[in-house]
Amino acid sequence: MTTQTVEYIRYRIPEDRSAEFLAAYTRAAGQLAAAPQCVDYELARCEEDFEHYVLRITWTSTEDHVEGFRSSDLFPDFLAEIRPYVGNIEEMRHYKPTTVRGTGSSLPTLYDWAGGAAAFTRLTSVFYDKVLKDDLLAPLFADLAADHAEHVALWLGEVFGGPATYSLTQGGHGHMVAKHLGKHITEAQRRRWVNLIQDAADEAGLPTDAEFRSAFLAYVEWGTRLAVYFSSPDAKPPTEQPVPRWTWGTMPPYQG
Repeated sequence: MTTQTVEYIRYRIPEDRSAEFLAAYTRAAGQLAAAPQCVDYELARCEEDFEHYVLRITWTSTEDHVEGFRSSDLFPDFLAEIRPYVGNIEEMRHYKPTTVRGTGSSLPTLYDWAGGAAAFTRLTSVFYDKVLKDDLLAPLFADLAADHAEHVALWLGEVFGGPATYSLTQGGHGHMVAKHLGKHITEAQRRRWVNLIQDAADEAGLPTDAEFRSAFLAYVEWGTRLAVYFSSPDAKPPTEQPVPRWTWGTMPPYQG
C-alpha cells in the first residue's frame, strides 16, 4: 500500500516578476485541483524575503505524481503555465511524512472542549445504561464487563485528543478492534448505537454547538462502520495502528 508524499518546490522570483508568477500559478492550480493524484496544494511567500516562495503539493504517492499526473492530459497545460519559472527553482523534491507530528494549542482539543475525562465518563455511563435496556443492542453486550464503560471512556478521550491512557493500559487500536471480531453487528444495530450515543451526549451535558457535535458524530459514524466491518465473518484484524485522533472539521464560511 502506497502512502502520501509531499512535494516541495522552492522558487526565487525577482520582485518585478512576482505578480505574473502568482497569476500563472493561479491558472495552473486549476490543473492540480482537477488531478485525482493531488490531495492538496498551497503556495506560500516568505515574509522576510519576498523573492522566496514555497509550493507544497501533497500527492497520493510519488509514483502517482511522476507516472500518473505527469503522464496525464492535465500536465501539458500545467507545465505551460509554470515553464517560464522553471529556471527559478532552487529545490524540487518529494518528502515522506515521519511519525513526528502533532497539533499545537491554538485551539482546544475536542477532549478539552467536551469537558475532559469527567465528561466522557458521564457519557459512557449514561450510554451503556441505555444500551443494556435496548432490545436491539442488549444481546451484543450480554457479557458486558463491569469496567467496559470506563475503558470506552478512555478510548473516546484519547480519540478526541486526550491523554493516551487507553493505549498505555489496554493495548491501543488493535485491542479495540479485537473486541468486535465475530460479533456480526448489523446495520440496524450500528444505527441504533449511533442514535443512543447522541442521546447520551445530550443527557451527559456534552457541548451542543454545531462544530463539536459535527466532529463528534463524524467519528461515531466512522468508528461504528469500522466496527461493522471487523465484526463480519470474513474480516481480518488490521496491522497494528495507533489510536485515531479526531479533531475539528472545517467550518463553512458563514458570518455570525
